[in-house]
Amino acid sequence: MNRQQNIVLGVVVGNRNFFPDSLIAQGRQDMLDVLREQSIEAVILDEQSTKLGAVETWENAQKCAALFDENRHLIDGIIVTLPNFGDEKGIAETIKLSSLRVPILVQAYPDDLGKFALERRRDAFCGKISVCNNLYQYGFPFTLTELHTVHPRSESFRADLQQFAAVCRVVKQLKNARLGAIGARPNAFNTTRYSEKLLQGFGISVSTADLSEVFGSAAKIGDGDQRVKERLDVIGAYVPTSGIPAPSLVKMSKLGIVIDDWMQQHGIDATAIQCWDSLQLNYGVNVCTLMSMMSESLLPSACEVDVTGVASMYALQLASGKPSALVDWNNNYGNDPNKCVLFHCGNWAKSFFRDVKMANAEILATTLGTENTYGTVAGRTPAGPFSYARITTDDRNGIIRAYAGDGQFVDDPLDTFGSRAVVEVPRLQELMKHICKNGFEHHAAMNAAHTAKILGEAFATYFGWDTYVHSAS
Repeated sequence: MNRQQNIVLGVVVGNRNFFPDSLIAQGRQDMLDVLREQSIEAVILDEQSTKLGAVETWENAQKCAALFDENRHLIDGIIVTLPNFGDEKGIAETIKLSSLRVPILVQAYPDDLGKFALERRRDAFCGKISVCNNLYQYGFPFTLTELHTVHPRSESFRADLQQFAAVCRVVKQLKNARLGAIGARPNAFNTTRYSEKLLQGFGISVSTADLSEVFGSAAKIGDGDQRVKERLDVIGAYVPTSGIPAPSLVKMSKLGIVIDDWMQQHGIDATAIQCWDSLQLNYGVNVCTLMSMMSESLLPSACEVDVTGVASMYALQLASGKPSALVDWNNNYGNDPNKCVLFHCGNWAKSFFRDVKMANAEILATTLGTENTYGTVAGRTPAGPFSYARITTDDRNGIIRAYAGDGQFVDDPLDTFGSRAVVEVPRLQELMKHICKNGFEHHAAMNAAHTAKILGEAFATYFGWDTYVHSAS
């Protein structure tokens, strides 16, 4: 199971020999210092391997590629830094020979208007275009800094670097994700159908478990089992359980033990669990609290066997380092065209709430009985940043598509139950048209951060998915 990890970047320092050596030496040091500040490890040629530790010739490219290949299992991405014009071919050949297929960030130094004499002239503004042209010719996708030329020590580049590190996390871990589908898709939910084969084509694997196996394993665990007692303590420490019958809590504990064991056995990063309404009918509890606990621990969990929904949750989590949740685009908010209500019975990670308690699923209780629906997590999300995303397999066209965007949680009044939030999304009606016209699901993933640009770059540039990023302006 993958968790948030430190990023390791291969660094290629581009050089053209007739530019001053001092520019390369200082540029190399600038980049290493900034990476160190961000706790990013660098794999870079030392200054004895090539002139100034830079890449210019075919021989330099071979040496740098060999270093990258030696560290291929560590390297999450590559930075190409251009203190001067750089050698476009040497840079492209380095990446080709390394055989790495990781995100690439291209950074070029700005010239100083007062230093255009030969001893300080860089020409990296032009050199960056040539490097990008070669990367395009060689078929390597790449990422650009916000400004065409930018100094590594600037705040603008620090923001570029943070975003690029997040893109690297999303790409590396999503293309190796192991998702668990526990139970069959609820028969009434055609909307959560998906293609395992399309996901597998991008490295995303799905392992399955039947609910009968889960219920059978839970039934074999005695009420007095030490692990049940320990799990009851963990649940009680996670969320207040006042008013919840003890037998329901015991059932939850056993279910949690079985799911944890299965995830460990199969190396699962995220789960999608059948809930509506087999768990209530055949086992007698809601699984929401357990899903909330998993998501809070950065092991996201979605309901209704929404596998592409939990993939969306995982992607948002990788981008931000914070828990995600699965939501319904559920209700209009009065007459405000840019606000709506997000809702689910109660499986959101508790960090989405100020105050939280365990409750029952009130909608399901109307037909299944309150006694069978305990286990939801109820709370209201306060004001703050908000990102949303959705990955879907478009089986009609044999492709994966996605959307992402940023908005805000707001504190506008809302009198209802369950896990709930009011959000404001600029041009929300335009977004809803895109969702409906393009056959997206009613579920979306959300996260308490602004990461739409990160996901847009990861999905479109490095996975090649048809991706719509909804602009906040």
